[in-house]
Amino acid sequence: MSSHIQSLQHKKLLPSPPDFLTDAVQYEVIMGSVAYGVSNDSSDMDLYAFAIPPKTMMFPHLRGEIPGFDSYSVQFEQYQQHHIRDAAALGGKGRVYDVTVFAIAKYFRLLADNNPNIIDSLYVPENCVLYASPIGKLVRERRQLFLYKGCWAKFKGYAYGQMHKIRTKQPEGKRKELTEQFGYDVKFAYHVVRLLGEVEQLLMHQDMDLQRDAEQMKAIRRGEWTLPQLEDYFARKEADLERVYLASRLPDAPDTDAIRQLLTDCLEQHFGSISEAVSRPHAAERALEEIGQVLQRYQGKV
Repeated sequence: MSSHIQSLQHKKLLPSPPDFLTDAVQYEVIMGSVAYGVSNDSSDMDLYAFAIPPKTMMFPHLRGEIPGFDSYSVQFEQYQQHHIRDAAALGGKGRVYDVTVFAIAKYFRLLADNNPNIIDSLYVPENCVLYASPIGKLVRERRQLFLYKGCWAKFKGYAYGQMHKIRTKQPEGKRKELTEQFGYDVKFAYHVVRLLGEVEQLLMHQDMDLQRDAEQMKAIRRGEWTLPQLEDYFARKEADLERVYLASRLPDAPDTDAIRQLLTDCLEQHFGSISEAVSRPHAAERALEEIGQVLQRYQGKV
């Protein structure tokens, strides 16, 4: 496995990348139509990754900065560039890349929020994993830790967003050609079906195959569904998934303590000890806190 992002950086094709990025990427995957099994040879390649910035960038107080007094001089949450062309790719045919790299802390925060794109990044097929360090492999192996019932609202919201674009967005460029050919934007349409199919799998099986509905999505992209068919599918599927949501065995809320512990484990695997940067309560302190919470709940019932 090799990092395409690092290769693009070595070729000096990435504009103004962070200096630390060369050795910081822990997990890198192909997203978009390739991961969903609906791409063609002309498809752009969407690359998602997470990286671990230097310790002093993650924990500014280690640089001697005082929150509320000093301004944070160096921060990194995300690096994003679109339409990066590598003319030498594909034997000289060239390829266009969209690149997004998250700091590990932001990546975990988005996972805990069940952001659909970020959840997808942990469920891409193995052949779409371009690079995974031991830390990247650990996070991918523990991906179910991030799932909870809130995924329904998130994925449904994204699907609503795609439907809204179909109904209201004025198409431009290639999207205008699609609309003129099929009567509506079939690319937005297949994302509607994809998102609802993905969240169905998460709610029912706590797992996901991004390419399960690939043939159905290809049919939509070929214009084999009419807009009324899509509208009807969306309404019926939403009603079905409300019932699936109520019966789901996913937890009601994310296990933030366990997610934080996994993040801490990743950072310690990378940096060694981070005790000087992150304070963690002792077991006795945690037990006292839990006892206090139980007493508060009991007193509220009296």
